[in-house]
Amino acid sequence: MKMRSIQKTLLALFLFYAPLSGAAEVTNPAAKLDPANTAWMITASVLVLFMTLPGLALFYAGLVRAKNVLSVLMQCFSITCMVTLAWVIAGYSIAFGDGGTLNAWYGGWDKSFLSGIAVATLKGSIPETVFAMFQMTFAIITPALVIGAYAERVRFAGMLLFSLLWLLLVYCPVAHWVWGDGWLQKMGLMDFAGGTVVHLNAGMAALVCALVLGRRKGFPESPMPPHNLTMTVTGACMLWVGWFGFNAGSALAADGSAGMAMLVTHIGAATGSLAWLLCEQLRYGKPSVLGIVTGMVAGLGTITPASGFVAPWHGVIIGVVAGIVCFWACTWLKHRFDYDDSLDVFGVHGIGGMTGTLLAGVFAVSAIGGTAGLIEGHSQQVLIQLYGIAVTLVWSGGVTYVLLKLVSVFVPLRVSLQQELEGLDISQHGEALQ
Repeated sequence: MKMRSIQKTLLALFLFYAPLSGAAEVTNPAAKLDPANTAWMITASVLVLFMTLPGLALFYAGLVRAKNVLSVLMQCFSITCMVTLAWVIAGYSIAFGDGGTLNAWYGGWDKSFLSGIAVATLKGSIPETVFAMFQMTFAIITPALVIGAYAERVRFAGMLLFSLLWLLLVYCPVAHWVWGDGWLQKMGLMDFAGGTVVHLNAGMAALVCALVLGRRKGFPESPMPPHNLTMTVTGACMLWVGWFGFNAGSALAADGSAGMAMLVTHIGAATGSLAWLLCEQLRYGKPSVLGIVTGMVAGLGTITPASGFVAPWHGVIIGVVAGIVCFWACTWLKHRFDYDDSLDVFGVHGIGGMTGTLLAGVFAVSAIGGTAGLIEGHSQQVLIQLYGIAVTLVWSGGVTYVLLKLVSVFVPLRVSLQQELEGLDISQHGEALQ
């Protein structure tokens, strides 16, 4: 009798703790692991991480002055480490968990510490471990994009605390709304790989950061040219290659959708570069190396939300629009309103993400992505896209502002004038390029 009581107690404890300990479960009993899809998604995860380390790190580091190179590399590296832990502890659950009655807005805590995810757990036809890793790489690069707005003047500790809070309170909720069975996804917002979740989200946050922290000493009177364009071009090439994992990987399968996304992504990048060069030629009389790589990033960011919904010739149109509109934003718009977005995060990613999200609603082909756009007679889709853009702008901008003010109460966000003039490499890290 006593033995049975003990067995019942042990069984009860096992049933209680099994979900918390990552007991093997299958999200959908009818689902079946697809080895080809799994292999592709593992590769895509590596490619997207490659975009941040070393791609974005080198791209940004080459654009700043020599006295701030190590600080930018440090920021990208530390954000990667910090976001990884935050994603495991709470981020993945907030973005892709089941929030129950609040699920339209918030993913809850049921997957905190990746609870319930084991070797046999599936997300569609791939292991949920792979899905969580793939989405983690998106979570890593998004706050890393923001650092380009306040480069050369932000205090390291303040940057890290702000990035952590921004991940949990801005990125993860928007990711849930758009990709985690949230209310924008149910409304029908089309964002294949991050026009709102990544680019517009980061771009709007970057603009608010630039405005709140203020301009760098000497901007815009003193020239602040990139210290090493070779480093920037190297990083840009890595971004271009890694972006195939970003967009084609968002199909979550090795299929025709991934192939089409890869094709239009490449077309958008190439066309965006050439469109930017044409704008430079017409305005300045000479095309620049900085211009061709910036146009590439603009083309990539703009095609991203539409990449799983449009045909190749739409990629050409979107690339042309991206090069022209982002060039305008980084030149006329920036100087008209006199804000110091150090590395043009808002002009490239914010404006590009906004433009691409809108154009997805214009050019979407039902035979490709399952949803028709304006050119196929579904004008309502454009209104849905505009609504998603507005929501992302308001949420990202508003919460970013509040977080900046909150963090500054505990940790100063901006370095002193003397530290800025000395350079962040020395003042924040005690190191310098030799």
